[in-house]
Amino acid sequence: MTITADTLPGLGTETEAGPRPGSRAARMLMPLAADVVKDMAVEYGVCLRPVGLRRTDLATGQTEIIDIPCGATREDKCVPCAKRARRLRKTQIREGWHRVDEPAPAPNPATEEHRSLISLRAHLEYFRDQAVRESKWDEVGEVDEAIREAEEAIATEGLRGTVAPSHDKPEEPKRQRSTRRRQDAPVLPRQKVQPRTVGRVYTAPDGTEHRPSMWLTMTLDSYGPVREDGSPVDPSRYDYRRAAWDAITFPRLLDRFWQNLRRCVGWNVQYAGCVEPQRRLAPHAHFAIRGTISRAVLREVAAATYHQVWWPRVDSPTCRPTWNGETWCDSGTQEPLPTWDEALDAIDEDPDAEPAHVIRFGKHVDARGVAADSKDIDRTVGYITKYITKSAADCHNMTTDRQRAHLERLWHELRVTPCSERCANWLLYGIQPKKAHAKLRPGNCKGKVHQRATLGIGGRRILVSRDWSGKTLADHRHDARAWVKALLGVSAGIDQVPVTDGEAGTPSPVAWELAKPNDPDMPPMRHRLLRALAQRMQWRNAINAARDRAAQYPSETDDNGEEPQGG
Repeated sequence: MTITADTLPGLGTETEAGPRPGSRAARMLMPLAADVVKDMAVEYGVCLRPVGLRRTDLATGQTEIIDIPCGATREDKCVPCAKRARRLRKTQIREGWHRVDEPAPAPNPATEEHRSLISLRAHLEYFRDQAVRESKWDEVGEVDEAIREAEEAIATEGLRGTVAPSHDKPEEPKRQRSTRRRQDAPVLPRQKVQPRTVGRVYTAPDGTEHRPSMWLTMTLDSYGPVREDGSPVDPSRYDYRRAAWDAITFPRLLDRFWQNLRRCVGWNVQYAGCVEPQRRLAPHAHFAIRGTISRAVLREVAAATYHQVWWPRVDSPTCRPTWNGETWCDSGTQEPLPTWDEALDAIDEDPDAEPAHVIRFGKHVDARGVAADSKDIDRTVGYITKYITKSAADCHNMTTDRQRAHLERLWHELRVTPCSERCANWLLYGIQPKKAHAKLRPGNCKGKVHQRATLGIGGRRILVSRDWSGKTLADHRHDARAWVKALLGVSAGIDQVPVTDGEAGTPSPVAWELAKPNDPDMPPMRHRLLRALAQRMQWRNAINAARDRAAQYPSETDDNGEEPQGG
């Protein structure tokens, strides 16, 4: 027999209408004001962690705090800035993919002032060589000073680059390695690379001309069987060591591939792509290629491309180094560890020496043609830039214990794999890195390839050739701002530089410095976000109104009437 009591008034359970007003459950359902501000900032593209710069007018002494976007490229740091960077990259890839003209114009001819300065620099080099031959060191110092003044004048006159290496800082001699190809690598044909960067034009039977391009995907070799989730079938037989070395040296393999491809086809192939991890956490790359190349040639070049790492061979960390005040020594024998130059000299003196690692591409090379008027261009560009706003470790969700264990195993192998000549991990293998010092921590190198978030992809994940679109990201950003100014009908910038009262049109001298968060004149972060949010709302309303006006007069809009993807 069950006895139930009536519920006291005011103490009943929650009804279908919701929790009792004033209760904790009701308060928890209320959205947080700070979260609403951040959500609206993301919606309107306002940077969540702006950098405050103090601008000081040197004429009046007036100071002003100006917020600029942080420029982060990862969503875990700043979502609006990362999305803005992704739009810029998509614009850059789209503009350079199917170009019909050369993006880089030829340099202007040298003027008489340029030629006279180069002539002066040549005579100074001749006089310096004569003074060195005659051991007139006082004259050498005077000529060196004249050379520095001449090089400053050359740079001021508008010449790019340097005329010659500096005598004050001579270049370090580089070790020469044999350029003979490996016997196990196919031989590629080699042609003189023409300066052409645009693709070939195809003529259809009806007389129409087409200039298609390509999309290329390249992967690395297998390290062992894996499941559908990317985890290895047998972790004990999965080659984590080779996977770590391949991830670190993958950018060098890509550079060698494009070099070999250009020499093989005989023209300056241009590319733009992204490096990202597969589900098995091995890096692979997607590239947009301007022009067309035979799929057979692409597979042949990929199979013949390799990169050799001529470093001391390492197997497993066995050394426990200690610093004795002057150099690194073995903690057991107290013998100094061989220096980096001594380790490389041992490789040079050994006629049977082998490289520490050789990286090659896998057999999977996917190449597809893309027409200039294809509907798949935007989808392909979006696929190339799909993961550029995420860190490498966050590109794929780790939902199973096998996946998390695979990530941990690979990361621990990357932590002890040397990444460069100055990597502190060389101490674990009994070798002092280049320019070793007492602050090194064996097994704790600060290189990006050793971080968990990078998975060995420590360099740039976006790879764009020099003559792709003829513009940098700053140029694309400037184009987007120019489009907005033209749409709004304004000629001044958003943050107009103050003008002096003495001479009209002359900006006053200003000084810029980084403002600290604890400065007295620095507003709280939420005040800055609210101010930027209001300003961005006004801009969007003005742009929408300008679009409505432009829609009524189509002839006054630009050719395509579309907003550039840079701002």
